Amino acid sequence: MTETATPAALAPDEARARFRAGLRVPTSGWCAGWTQANLLAVPRALAYDFLLFAQRNPAACPVLDVTEPGAAGSPRFAGDLRTDLPAYRVYEHGELVAEVDDVTDRWREDMVAFLIGCSFTFEDALLEAGVPVRHIEQGSNVPMYRTGIDCRPAGELSGPLVVSMRPMAASQVATAVRVTSRYPAVHGAPVHVGSPAELGITDLDAPDFGDPVEVRPGEVPVFWACGVTPQAAVMQSRPELAIGHAPGHMAITDIRESEHVVP
Repeated sequence: MTETATPAALAPDEARARFRAGLRVPTSGWCAGWTQANLLAVPRALAYDFLLFAQRNPAACPVLDVTEPGAAGSPRFAGDLRTDLPAYRVYEHGELVAEVDDVTDRWREDMVAFLIGCSFTFEDALLEAGVPVRHIEQGSNVPMYRTGIDCRPAGELSGPLVVSMRPMAASQVATAVRVTSRYPAVHGAPVHVGSPAELGITDLDAPDFGDPVEVRPGEVPVFWACGVTPQAAVMQSRPELAIGHAPGHMAITDIRESEHVVP
């Protein structure tokens, strides 16, 4: 692939090589046809609690893969999870202590990495169905919000549901629901349509993660469960160490999007 290839045309290994070399951009619209994933890596002692947390909150935390302790890759992600994402967040006792493009020096031998489905995966299908994806139009990151809805806790982990938002005309909502409900492994159908206040969101122009997007006259906000939810749980539960992706800067896997489509 030449350097002039569009991000959508890149293969996963080509995109990962660019991120490894220092490119730092949100990955929405990258590697068309390939699954993107959220990352959360925790010490082995916390891994069962997180797996149970994910099982109890499947809309927000659909698990695509889990590594062996200490491993930095898997057959479903043939790169290096420590270097091949555009940006990472490092948490110590729930506090964000670093946002970096390489976590090799922070990756312990007992780290277990979870790849969690990401709604970026179904955005091509939305566009093909004529549903707008505003953050792609604007060249920005998707807006994400902490809600006032608590996830089901598990062991040491508890926290709020985080949602992503895409505005669209009311007449397009049924299409968006139909399209995304076929992708349960990457969050599936929306969890809410309409009033942000019903989710405890007070200002759409002030997302907790990502960037605000324009909501045009006649449009309604549509909310999907978001894979940043695990990081919100880390911030609330304060484990000794956790490593995640920087919101919107995803792991691009070697899993075809078509693997997730249900009839």
